[in-house]
Amino acid sequence: MPSKYDEQTKAKAVRLVTEHVQDYESEWAAIVAVSGRLGMTAETLRRWVRQAAVDAGAAVGVSSESAREIRELKRKNAELERTVEILKAGGCRANGLAA
Repeated sequence: MPSKYDEQTKAKAVRLVTEHVQDYESEWAAIVAVSGRLGMTAETLRRWVRQAAVDAGAAVGVSSESAREIRELKRKNAELERTVEILKAGGCRANGLAA
């Protein structure tokens, strides 16, 4: 699903939280304040902050690049599986066998 926010907006929001978290009583308070100013939900911004930490190697998880690569490989795999099924079905018909 396409994102409602561009990468620059995401990066700016995450940067504002990380740079100003000490100005608030908690990280969540910083997230709520920044998200309110920028017009996204606090939960959306919280997920971006968590993913940015993973991407930076500061937290355990699957990086954005790895997730993107996994999605692409799964898509290619599904396409190849469909092709194999089509070829199998075509081969059976060509040999006069029932599929």
